[in-house]
Amino acid sequence: MRYEMLVGLHVEDHEGYENYRKEMKPILSRYGGRFGYDFIVSEVLKSETEKPINRVFTISFQDEASKDGFFADESYLDVRKRFLEKSVTDTTIIAAYHQ
Repeated sequence: MRYEMLVGLHVEDHEGYENYRKEMKPILSRYGGRFGYDFIVSEVLKSETEKPINRVFTISFQDEASKDGFFADESYLDVRKRFLEKSVTDTTIIAAYHQ
């Protein structure tokens, strides 16, 4: 049963974020992960958080253990530090569920 997450971000540096995506995708693939939907958001009409959101996407894994392995992987953590932490100011997990 796949594990899927709906994630909202506030991207400040779009070029840096695209570099993050490019570098992390091979690592994501090793864990059976993939992106489903991906949106750039121009306006948020309702939110359950104070955090701003301008990007929304789904990311899914074979199972929850694969998700945990990916986010703990040293290679991923290096890419995250070099690109994501400098380009994204806020992250909101909107939903996480088994599908």
